[in-house]
Amino acid sequence: MSIVAVTELEVLVRGMIAAGQKLDGANLTKVADAVSRIFKVNPDEVAILSLTPDRRFLFFRVPEQLKSVGQIPLTSTTALAARTVRDRRPELINRFNVVPHASVFESVRLKEERGEPIQKIMSAPILKDQDVIGALQISRKARNPADAADFSQQDLKQLVVTAATIAPVVAIREE
Repeated sequence: MSIVAVTELEVLVRGMIAAGQKLDGANLTKVADAVSRIFKVNPDEVAILSLTPDRRFLFFRVPEQLKSVGQIPLTSTTALAARTVRDRRPELINRFNVVPHASVFESVRLKEERGEPIQKIMSAPILKDQDVIGALQISRKARNPADAADFSQQDLKQLVVTAATIAPVVAIREE
């Protein structure tokens, strides 16, 4: 993890709040890019999800290409993001390729070239005033599991801190 990248994220979030910037796709992409540098992953390996106003579903805010694919019901028994929000606890899975999960989101092209499947993933709840408002996920994509480095417990702790750092901007609804 890069201390410089953590500081960059903190400065970015404080600046957005101080400037009263609306949280559109471009600003959220800046946040995701800064998060990707902390964990040394590609920007398309960062996902920020928010709860719908009725708190029954999660929807992708980043990557933007996944916004139109659909929502994840909090009742889902196979969606890691739903479990993260329901249980209010972080989780890491270094063998995601063998865990039953809906792969509909993985099949969406995020870049020109065909993407690789998620092999490793971490997920943490995003909290504002002790209230869960979404989830932050970091994945490692690769052709096979051996090509993606495992996440550590230290990475998971950093993810929790990072989720807390971005919470103020995630709490802002898109205008």
